[in-house]
Amino acid sequence: MNDDVDSQEEVLSFLADPASHGGRQVQRIDTHAASVFLAGDRALKIKRAVRFPFLDYSTLGKRKQACAAELAVNAPYAPQIYRGVLPITREADGRLAIGGNGTPVEWAVEMRRFDETRTLDHLAGEIGEELADALGFSVAAAHEQAPVVDAAPWIAALETYLDQNLEAFRERPDLFEPEAVAALDRESRKTYARIKPLLAARGKLGRVRRGHGDLHLGNIVLIDERPVLFDAIEFDPLIATGDVLYDLAFLLMDLCERGLAQAANTVLNRYLIETRRIDDLDGLAALPFFLSHRAAIRAKVTAARMQRVKATEQAPIARSARAYFAFARRAIEPPAPKFIAIGGLSGSGKTKLARALAPHIAPMPGAVIVRSDVERKALLGVAETDKLPEEAYAPAVSERVYAVLLDKARRILAAGHSAIVDAVFARPQERGAVAAAAAAAKSANVRLRGLFLTANLGTRLARVGARARDASDADARVARAQERYDLGALDWTPIDASGTVEETLARARAALD
Repeated sequence: MNDDVDSQEEVLSFLADPASHGGRQVQRIDTHAASVFLAGDRALKIKRAVRFPFLDYSTLGKRKQACAAELAVNAPYAPQIYRGVLPITREADGRLAIGGNGTPVEWAVEMRRFDETRTLDHLAGEIGEELADALGFSVAAAHEQAPVVDAAPWIAALETYLDQNLEAFRERPDLFEPEAVAALDRESRKTYARIKPLLAARGKLGRVRRGHGDLHLGNIVLIDERPVLFDAIEFDPLIATGDVLYDLAFLLMDLCERGLAQAANTVLNRYLIETRRIDDLDGLAALPFFLSHRAAIRAKVTAARMQRVKATEQAPIARSARAYFAFARRAIEPPAPKFIAIGGLSGSGKTKLARALAPHIAPMPGAVIVRSDVERKALLGVAETDKLPEEAYAPAVSERVYAVLLDKARRILAAGHSAIVDAVFARPQERGAVAAAAAAAKSANVRLRGLFLTANLGTRLARVGARARDASDADARVARAQERYDLGALDWTPIDASGTVEETLARARAALD
């Protein structure tokens, strides 16, 4: 290994020299396992000649395999970034060359260089609803193409990871209070035992896959204003394996821990809309464990960084490790779920209120929204923003839509997660069906809170007229026709929604509290 390290240093010095890149300026970035050289529009990534318990790059052959594995794993996620594997060669005259004809002395992953300031960890403050929605879409698409794998090794490995976390936390009582460590370990193992059959069942359904494995904001970059996933784990297929919700949980945890609750909730809801899998709603029962486990591993890894920095640089790392640990404790003991129904005539602001309210409804990362307009489009097999004909709103169709809404809400609540159902709910029998669904969920300690939004016709007309690329087909004609509806006895809490979204949210939260 020492010989490999010595010979590699010559290669690293060669790649750091602008002359090796046609005179272009070179930026070098070193991590514990790789060195990346940025020059012009190209990036070359070299695996460092190191061996750790979780990876081994100690020989040239192993590094070549690792480069090939990185390309194979990441190219499906980011074909616009990953170009190929290049040899660094020793030419006949003894000189080193990039992609030459001589004997390979090192291997590099060749990538298209992107703007390093456009990774989402740098743009966290700019992740609004539109970007978060695109992020949920991108992750769902990535999971759709990820290969299905045997779930059993990963499920068994989770218990090993719990053991490793406990050992690491116990070694640092100065960072992690022993009683808190014991409590986290106890709750984590209890939850793991409870969800283990669920994870096995999800494995049989193909929801355990060889995914990204390291899906935090630093490994997502904006290219042409679209989020692109990169730097997936290649060195250990088992570490990269997991339930798709476990893969997603790393991103959700990263967003929540940074205080981006709205973005995290939007990502989750878009993801579930795109997968359109009932079993993913059932799988929400495992989400508290996944969020907690991801945060616990992050706490452990962050604490380990303290050994590699000067004493004067340790304080912020310690704070970060403790913050991740505190997050892990909060996530593993979620509060009871809530069931909220939001009704109101078209243009009253139901969907905007649902989206604004959802992040505030525990457990993390907020309530799952089930919207009638979205479910109707899915039921009839059209895209979310495609316009449906009038017959698609016949009573018989609407009855089927409401049945889907309530079935999904029951599943979400049974999984221990909160649900917000968004529909007009103009007829007493529709509101009664929601109450019946809530009664069926009593075992989950759930009570229905119905909110009915009110706004005058002028306000509603202005709102439906301003919609663009939305799932709702309601227009001015529909809004006027609804003025003639007989709402019957209204036992839901009326909410004045004639003002801004923020004002409506404040009134709704006050009513719920």
